[in-house]
Amino acid sequence: MPEARGGSNPDVSLLYDINGIAKDAPNWLDRTMEFIGEFGIVLGLGVLMLFAWWSVRKSEDAPAGVAALVWAPLAAGIALLVNIPIRGFVKRPRPFVDHGGLDVLVKGKTDFSFVSDHATLTMALGVGLFVAHRKYGLVGIGLALLEGFCRVYMGVHYPTDVVGGLALGTAVALLLAPLAMMLLTPLARTVAGSRAGWLVRSAKAPRPVMARAGSGAEADAGFPEHPRHRDNDLAA
Repeated sequence: MPEARGGSNPDVSLLYDINGIAKDAPNWLDRTMEFIGEFGIVLGLGVLMLFAWWSVRKSEDAPAGVAALVWAPLAAGIALLVNIPIRGFVKRPRPFVDHGGLDVLVKGKTDFSFVSDHATLTMALGVGLFVAHRKYGLVGIGLALLEGFCRVYMGVHYPTDVVGGLALGTAVALLLAPLAMMLLTPLARTVAGSRAGWLVRSAKAPRPVMARAGSGAEADAGFPEHPRHRDNDLAA
C-alpha cells in the first residue's frame, strides 16, 4: 500500500508541498500546467531556437553561432540516450506508486522516474542555446527550470528526478560542446559558402576580417593576421 507521506525524507516532503499546490488550484490552472509541462515548454524552446537562429545569422561569426544551435538538439538527443541506462540501473518507481494522496495530472506514466526525461531534454536545449546566444540561452535555461517545477507539480517526478535531469542535460551540453563545435563549425562554414548560405549567414551580416593576401597558410585558412606579421610590416 502506498505511503501517505515521506516523514523526514525532504525529497518526498517537497514533492507533497509542490504537488499540494495542484490540489488547491482551480481545474483550468491544472490543465494549463499539464499542457506546459508535457508539451508547451518544449515547443517554446523550439520557437526560441528559431529566434536565436535568426539573430546569430546576422553576427560576424555566424557559422560558429549556427553550429552551436545545431549542437543544442543533438546534445538533447545524446542526453536522452544516456538517460536510458541510468533509468534501467536505478529503477526508481514513479512517486505515485509508492506515495498516496498525490494529485497526478498525467495518467499512464508506467516507466521509471529517475531521471526526468523532460528536465534532461529542456536543460540540454537551454544550455546549448546559451552556448550559441547568451540572451536566448538564459531564457531557455529559465524555461528548463520551469519544466522541472511542472514535473513535480504534476505528481509524476520527485524533485531529485528533476535535479538529476537538469544536471545530466547540462553536463552533456557543456562537456561535449568543444568537440561538437570542432566538428560542426567547419560544416557550417562550408554551407555558408554554398547556395544554401542563407541558412547560416544573413546577407546583412558583417564579414569577418581575414588575413591579408600572401600571408601564407593563415590566409588560406581564413585566420586573422598574426600580430608578428604586422610588426614586420611596421619595421619595414
